[in-house]
Amino acid sequence: MELIRGLHNLRERHLGCVATIGNFDGVHLGHQAVLNQLHSKAEAMGLPSVVIIFEPQPREYFAPDGSAPPRLTRFGEKVRFLEFAGVERVLCLTFNTRLRSMSADEFVQQLLIERLNIRHLVVGDDFRFGCDRRGDFALLERAGESFGFSVEETATCLLDGERISSTRVRSALQAHDFDLGARLLGRRYRVVGRVMHGQKLGRELGSPTANVRMHRFPCPLRGVYVVDGLVNGQRYPGVCNVGMRPTVHGRQPVLEVHLLDFSGNLYGELMQVEFRHFLRAERRFDGLDALKTQIQTDIEAARSWLESQAD
Repeated sequence: MELIRGLHNLRERHLGCVATIGNFDGVHLGHQAVLNQLHSKAEAMGLPSVVIIFEPQPREYFAPDGSAPPRLTRFGEKVRFLEFAGVERVLCLTFNTRLRSMSADEFVQQLLIERLNIRHLVVGDDFRFGCDRRGDFALLERAGESFGFSVEETATCLLDGERISSTRVRSALQAHDFDLGARLLGRRYRVVGRVMHGQKLGRELGSPTANVRMHRFPCPLRGVYVVDGLVNGQRYPGVCNVGMRPTVHGRQPVLEVHLLDFSGNLYGELMQVEFRHFLRAERRFDGLDALKTQIQTDIEAARSWLESQAD
């Protein structure tokens, strides 16, 4: 798969394609339905498939104070999921003042026609674009008639009679309904990142942890969970804390995983952390001794839950 960052990296060889546009946060089953339509049409027309995404996501751009909903998938993980879905090219556009101020007609003319020469466009049923979100499916159909491309709308994808959306996935996860989250995503919810050096506090407390890099985007979850850590094709059960670590006056959110009955060096490894069960909310303890006691309680609770699942 080819990742194209910005309009300035488009070349003549990129002209002519079947495309879709969106955030694709989570790449859930609704997104996967769009991608399946994209792949089928691209194959039928003998053209490359292109997914157009934005960084930052528009809601993040309009909420610089950090009040935008937390991402389900960070950029690198999203690109990997798109690649697994068979997408041939991902065009990542910087969402900035210039792009935000583009009218819907300018977006079609300058991007879809002049820079990509799209032959077919697949869009979700709720797709809006252009300044103040004035562009819609009807506008695209009219543009297609003028410029010679076709437009296909995807049907709403439902689960249990309700629309599948990133918002619904996020709500399920924050309600700790990981089974529903998995049904909406088509897989267990996971966070992927490199294991980095931390303060080594877990080691001092008798429970060494792998600190997974969070970058600048917070996880939609907060608290202590039973998880699976996947490293180099191996799966290890564990206990994960996601939060600010108030007992030690943490300033940034971190994701720490203690793998049960594991010994070894994980620094620099890419770890997938799959969330399975909620244990408790994060809270501040009166000193490290109280925190150490609670960590052991969490580990025992995790082992008990895991044993219950094995029955």
